[in-house]
Amino acid sequence: MKTADYIELEDQWGAHNYRPLDVVLTRGEGVWLWDTEDRKYLDCLSAYSAVNQGHCHPRIKQALLEQVNKLTLVSRAFRHDQLGDFYQEICELTGSHRVLPMNSGAEAVETAIKAVRKWGYETKNVPNGKAEIIVCANNFHGRTITVISFSSEEQYRSGFAPLTPGFVTIPFGDANALRQAITPNTVAFLAEPIQGEGGVIVPPNGFFKKARALCDEHNILMVLDEIQTGLGRTGKLFAEEHEGIEADLTIVGKALSGGFYPVSAVLSNQEALAVFKPGDHGSTFGGNPLACAVARSALRVLVEEGLIENSANMGNYFMGELSNLTSPHIKEVRGRGLLIGIELYPQAGGARRFCEALMELGILCKETHTHILRIAPPLVITREEIDWALERLKKVLSDP
Repeated sequence: MKTADYIELEDQWGAHNYRPLDVVLTRGEGVWLWDTEDRKYLDCLSAYSAVNQGHCHPRIKQALLEQVNKLTLVSRAFRHDQLGDFYQEICELTGSHRVLPMNSGAEAVETAIKAVRKWGYETKNVPNGKAEIIVCANNFHGRTITVISFSSEEQYRSGFAPLTPGFVTIPFGDANALRQAITPNTVAFLAEPIQGEGGVIVPPNGFFKKARALCDEHNILMVLDEIQTGLGRTGKLFAEEHEGIEADLTIVGKALSGGFYPVSAVLSNQEALAVFKPGDHGSTFGGNPLACAVARSALRVLVEEGLIENSANMGNYFMGELSNLTSPHIKEVRGRGLLIGIELYPQAGGARRFCEALMELGILCKETHTHILRIAPPLVITREEIDWALERLKKVLSDP
């Protein structure tokens, strides 16, 4: 079949809740993807940072195949031999005390929300039903009903009411607004260290250090959603490290499996996850043997192959070259590590047309918030591959 045939099948039988670029991919290796007609593309999205280790990394693939031949699922009714090792390895790597594995990122966000509310009632003695969580405008934490309830994006909320109460929204990066929003019923502050879907929005320097101090002062749990920014994407294991802070709960997913399998987790200090007792929360697939084996390998690849350091070095180079690019369309280049946003002027005609032009030249990236190109290649990318991409980016962004 040709590309058009595959697209027609999708359009005929699938729900129309996505607007992908019209490329039909069939295989991937490292930073490269190939379509059904064997055209080659440099991946500058990394499945929204789920394949930080590159497509089909051989070590993670081997771990998956070995575990598939032994045991894949027992539910949490029984113990299995991969779970304890996964717990110890991820906690020691991240400096956490406890971990609760789930499947999708949104599911892990929901888990964190349940944990901080229960902590608020049982530990902080907030009146039952009154817990408040402070969130940031322009956030993206997933697509469930509770999560979209505190989105500031109208399309994400429209048509899905009644929505979940208990959330207070402040401007991202505004420490004074955070201070003013705190009440005796505030149990947590939930934020992304860098807003990815929101347009690669980097907060002012020092914001999270101030937020950490406010959380400590008012006995509030700091919850950082590092599903996109964590595991090397910004040039550190976690983006929180850029400000030298530690969250009380950290949410991870995406690259936790290197793109092979849905794996997410909530990482916690000793206190925050201690509120869960048997029966309070669970997941049939969360923490299954296959997930744990894949995640263990994915974490080892990040560390042992120097991908976090490569993200920092290649990110500095990539962003520096993009910042020096002469273009009538570029308003700003921003980001950290290999999470880069190119904001275009409104008169440029939207980022979508640039994504389509880049696709024709062999680069795959995606627009967000209409006027922003998000550039986030796998962390295995080399300087030579970046130079190859820069030639094409310069050509497209310099055209009228």
